[in-house]
This record gives sequence, C-alpha cells and structure tokens, in this order.
Amino acid sequence: MTYTPHSDLDVVEFVQQMLDWLDEDDVSAEAMTDAFSLLADRRRRLLLEVMRTYEEELTLPDAAEEVAVRETGDIVTDIPAEQVTEVYLSLYHDHLPRLVDAGLLEYDQERDLVAPAAV
Repeated sequence: MTYTPHSDLDVVEFVQQMLDWLDEDDVSAEAMTDAFSLLADRRRRLLLEVMRTYEEELTLPDAAEEVAVRETGDIVTDIPAEQVTEVYLSLYHDHLPRLVDAGLLEYDQERDLVAPAAV
C-alpha cells in the first residue's frame, strides 16, 4: 500500500469533483481553459477571496494590504510597505485587469475602488 499525504487526497478529490461537475454542466473547453487560467495565479485567487469575504467595494490599496496579509500570514503592520506596494502594482497592472475583463470584478479607476461584479 502506498502512503498518500492528506493534501494529495484533497487535490485528487477536488479534481474528481470538478470533472463530475463538468460532466453535469455544458461547459465549453474554452470557458474551462479561461477559468483555470484565471485561477492559476495565487494572487488572483487571493484577490477574489478578499472580495468574496468583504462583499463590498474596497479601495485597491486596502485590497492589496489584505492580499499581502493572506500571502504572508503576517499582520499588516509587520509587512514592509515596499511589499504592499509591490502587491498593489501587480494587482493594478496584471491581475485586476484580467479579472475585470473576465467580468468577475469591477474597477473604478478614478476612485481606485474594486468591487465584486454585479451579477
């Protein structure tokens, strides 16, 4: 008998559940690829998680702080300002535009506010 770490079982179970769900729904290969591409990056997943947690608009700097907290596991006052700035810039230039283009988030650049997309 081969030992399988618990986290590997979680991955296998998750993949099986996803495959079962895909069998039940009529999801195009393109939509599935796009969804997995969006979720492939941890920082994008964390930003989506932050927005789902708060369920309201946040300033992008506040969202960046929360993403940095979740990435590091530290309290915000223990995270160097440069690191939070790096998170902010990567969200602003890379991750946020992808999530906005996909229709998952909304962004008001003038007010620097991020919000869950209206469904």
